[in-house]
Amino acid sequence: MTAVRVAVIGCGSIAKHRHLIEYSLQPGVEITAVCDIVEERAKAAAEKYGATAYTDYETLLKEEEVDAVSVCLPNYLHAPVSIAALEAGCHVLCEKPMATSREEAQQMIDAANKNEKKLMIAHNQRFVPSHQKARELIEQGEIGKIYSFRTAFGHGGPEGWSVDGKDSWFFQKEKAFIGAMGDLGVHKADLMRYLLGEEFTEVAGFVESAAKEGSDVDDNAVCILKSTSGVVGTLAASWAYSAKEDNSTVIYGEKATLRLEDDPNFSLVAQYVSGEVVKYELGGIQTNDSGGQTTSKVIHHFITSITENTNPPIDGEDGKKSLEVILNALESAETKRICG
Repeated sequence: MTAVRVAVIGCGSIAKHRHLIEYSLQPGVEITAVCDIVEERAKAAAEKYGATAYTDYETLLKEEEVDAVSVCLPNYLHAPVSIAALEAGCHVLCEKPMATSREEAQQMIDAANKNEKKLMIAHNQRFVPSHQKARELIEQGEIGKIYSFRTAFGHGGPEGWSVDGKDSWFFQKEKAFIGAMGDLGVHKADLMRYLLGEEFTEVAGFVESAAKEGSDVDDNAVCILKSTSGVVGTLAASWAYSAKEDNSTVIYGEKATLRLEDDPNFSLVAQYVSGEVVKYELGGIQTNDSGGQTTSKVIHHFITSITENTNPPIDGEDGKKSLEVILNALESAETKRICG
């Protein structure tokens, strides 16, 4: 089979530290083109990976023959650029959150279906070894009926990682739409849907913007979620965890409690009601501070879905459902009501 020709649109940090690296390490992939409105970024990426540089994505889609596109742009551009790429006959891997509204998300799904192309959303938490092992234990009935959970994703903010620092689009509502909830919270919404194997029907959100000067998006939020079967838990997303990143999840069940990424030495700890404790060394979750996130497996699964003509593990429908949890949380915070 000929190589899968890929274009990366947006050459900021997520492209530089994940997409481009992982595509270059994936067998059977050729990085054909890159695009960024900042010409220097596009040229630097093009030179490093032997691609053609563009500053306009529409020109790229018109002039280049590519099979797949990674959309690594500010949130407000995810839907229009993804739809344009799908309409141009390309498979699309879109960064999270997939869109800024339910309507945009559905338009992306419709474009993928109409053009018979793959649409995958880059939620990498599902591929973390401790998370996959936890899902396995839950499916096997190891912890029995699940009663509750708490999950958190917080760090000091994107300014330390974004190429634009404190001037990043992450802090501008017209470009980001949502802040920590879209950057981090949507990851955890997707993870909990994956682990529990069910949807959230009720959401209460408490959302604040207090930690970042000059920002008009949320930077600190706590949500209460209730699933279809009645599992109740909390989800926290924050750019105010300045001392140390927290990317942990705890699941409380009838037979055991599972602690994921909550122990400094063991990525998963199962504490059984019998008193038995099982500690799993599965490799710690990758972080920006620990050398980057270059083996997320997102690219691998995306390319495999193309070459083997299978449904991506996190398709547009999945992405929309995770986005809706966050949208409901924001609506709840504004209306002071439970949403779902």
